[in-house]
Amino acid sequence: MLLAVDVGNTNIVFALFQGRAIKSRWRVATDPRRTADEYAVWLLQLMQLQGFDPKDVKQILISTVVPRALHNLTVLSQKYFKLDPLIAGQAPVEWGFEADIDDPRSLGADRAVNAIAAHARYPGDLIVVDFGTATTFDAIDFNGAYKGGIIAPGINLSLDALVNAAAKLPRIAIEAPTNSKSVIGRNTEDQMHIGVFWGYVAMMEGLIARMRAEIGRPAKVVATGGLAVLFGEHTDIFDYVDTDLTLDGLAILAERTGLAERVENS
Repeated sequence: MLLAVDVGNTNIVFALFQGRAIKSRWRVATDPRRTADEYAVWLLQLMQLQGFDPKDVKQILISTVVPRALHNLTVLSQKYFKLDPLIAGQAPVEWGFEADIDDPRSLGADRAVNAIAAHARYPGDLIVVDFGTATTFDAIDFNGAYKGGIIAPGINLSLDALVNAAAKLPRIAIEAPTNSKSVIGRNTEDQMHIGVFWGYVAMMEGLIARMRAEIGRPAKVVATGGLAVLFGEHTDIFDYVDTDLTLDGLAILAERTGLAERVENS
């Protein structure tokens, strides 16, 4: 089995694959100070509770946008799984697509993995919207080349900045306003919900419209990340909502390098 580790700025997701099928997944807050032993106490217990033997893991593939977290995850792999992990984007697990941007080395691992999965799963030109700590918009052409994108503050970051800077504003949940037909709030909380939620929808729709115009060809929009389902229910700008896009990209990456085949045959 393959253990894929997706390290984001907010959370780390550990996913156990049998071929391309996700058998289980576990999520923990990202903390670069967390030691290999702390990961092991948490992860090995969860695996065993669901009937998985750590000895069945034959390879580990790590994708990370937090370089400081990599060392302890490598130690986890070596100490508790007796495996040297492969790192997405580093030999022998290169991306395998053209990054048509000023500095290809600056492309984040999460965005590269999303590009791989989106091109493999959906035809034509694509725009991938990923709701994470930041909200990213990525353009992938019909050949699978990465053409560039946009980085915007994530909605939680935007809300935190608003609440922390305004002493009298309450903290609210990220959810659609109660009255979805009105954008004129009658109280402070409703006004905040409208501004945060519909303001974010308007930002997405506006940026995607501008990207489509610049691409100059029909482009489908793929949404992924934790809030993709919520926003997908309140805008028709998304053609696909694929919450497993990043994890599937890791499985595809493993297949392309021959890793998955070696894992299944071991």
